[in-house]
Amino acid sequence: MAASIKRPRFQRLLLAQLVTVSLLTSLGAWRGGGPVAMSALLGGAVAFLPNAYFAWRMFRYQGARHTKQIVNGFYKAEAGKFGLTVALFALVFITVPPSNPAFFFGAYVVTLFAHWLGPWLIRQPSHT
Repeated sequence: MAASIKRPRFQRLLLAQLVTVSLLTSLGAWRGGGPVAMSALLGGAVAFLPNAYFAWRMFRYQGARHTKQIVNGFYKAEAGKFGLTVALFALVFITVPPSNPAFFFGAYVVTLFAHWLGPWLIRQPSHT
């Protein structure tokens, strides 16, 4: 009987990033009102959306038979994540320049730092 390979539980990591964006948006609303909250929300979205794309794209193939497809998928996912990040930064700064760059970049960086929780959030339970 072949052992089934389970996908990593990256949903909890993405949920942690969404919670981080929500908290920073709330902090921005409390500190400076709507424009500051919007800056924090946009910064968090610029960090979250490419990560969600990467997670969706990366884990399409599994198993030893798909090694080449896994490696190619990783490179395509990373390139797409980078391109999406650049496009979102350009889109935000052209269409809706942040009123508070400190909250925009702060939310971006803190949302990215949620990846430090990745090993704890994604770990598989031991069955032994």
